[in-house]
Amino acid sequence: MLRGLVLDYAGVLTDPDAAELLAAVDVLRERGIRTALLSNADGGAGRGHLARHFDAFVFSGEVGIAKPDPRVFRLTAERLGLPTTGCVMVDDSRANVDGAAAAGMVGVHHTSVAGTLAELSALFPA
Repeated sequence: MLRGLVLDYAGVLTDPDAAELLAAVDVLRERGIRTALLSNADGGAGRGHLARHFDAFVFSGEVGIAKPDPRVFRLTAERLGLPTTGCVMVDDSRANVDGAAAAGMVGVHHTSVAGTLAELSALFPA
């Protein structure tokens, strides 16, 4: 059962329509889905204004492991208190989606907010 959602920052949450995606994240959190932001950034830039949307933040510069290394996906799932098989990873990089899948997560390749929202609604049905 999928109980976790992990989102990349650059390329996903920097999308011009990202507000729609964050609204969906909030609805999923209200339904008990755990959420994390996983970024290859050096540190916690943006953590403040996004804190209300996420249960965990993982920045590669802080943990010393970068996507697409499967270890960073396992660490993120651990911080959510979930197995990797219970998590969905949304990223705009195909290599990172493949890394998440190699770690056991369901991967969603973000190319548009509308497409990602459609995939998330199928993965997390109401």
